[in-house]
Amino acid sequence: MSEIYSMTGFASVRGSAGEGLGFTLTMKSVNHRFLDLSFRMPSYFDGLEAQIRKLLKDGLRRGHVDVTLQVERRVSTEVQLNADLLGAYVKAFREAASAHGIAGEPDLSALLRIPGVMSVESNVGLGETPELDAAVIEQIPVLVEKLNAARALEGAALGDDLLSSMQRLRAFGEEMAELRNGVREAQFERLRARLVELTQGVSVNEERVLTEASVLAEKSDIEEEIVRLRTHVDRFVALLDEGGELGKRLDFLLQELNREANTMLSKTNGATGENSLRITELGLEMKAVIEKAREQVQNIE
Repeated sequence: MSEIYSMTGFASVRGSAGEGLGFTLTMKSVNHRFLDLSFRMPSYFDGLEAQIRKLLKDGLRRGHVDVTLQVERRVSTEVQLNADLLGAYVKAFREAASAHGIAGEPDLSALLRIPGVMSVESNVGLGETPELDAAVIEQIPVLVEKLNAARALEGAALGDDLLSSMQRLRAFGEEMAELRNGVREAQFERLRARLVELTQGVSVNEERVLTEASVLAEKSDIEEEIVRLRTHVDRFVALLDEGGELGKRLDFLLQELNREANTMLSKTNGATGENSLRITELGLEMKAVIEKAREQVQNIE
């Protein structure tokens, strides 16, 4: 089986654009009829969005994709000492001590805690950074590759489940094919008896009664539906083997399979006998398998 991609996945990469400047890119995708891109980035990256959008369109086909960029800037901190202010405090302390005959030296720790003697300056580095733009663009193909790897992993599991579903449908079809002859004969006898009952007392050719009963029984036969079911199942399996962008085509085939199951149920409705009841059960089981497969196919690219 070739590679099949789910539309559900998550990927994350980290990068940097020089000392003190880093970023994290994350991408999360869920199912969607088309490719729908949504971005969460700092405002000064608006000009970069168009470039990222183009790269994503080259690497992805379907799904609602959320792209998030978080920028991490390391703060550069410097401690500044106001030496003139500190000297003024020391001089004032000594003059006051001399004037009042007090011996001792000022407490440096206490002086450094005086507002204005020491200050802390930080450089956050806000604004546009060409180096950061280039680093982010460089990581987009890596991010897409990681996301597709995650989507391929889930796609493989979906493909296995769908293949199993097709095998079940094929088995149901084979059992129906074995039962249909008995059902057709039972319907013929039931219709013939009903026609004889309705034409009692009326001069009707026995051969005409048999012909009409045969035509009615033929109309309720499910051979054509079984043949089409086999054809659709074979095509479905072939598409799974082919891989690639399959979601819409598989969904169409499942609609056709559901139509065949409905027709078979409609044709066997009201039929009596053990074989007829079993065919009805098989038709209902088919519909349950098809419905589950349709839910899974909605998540395939």
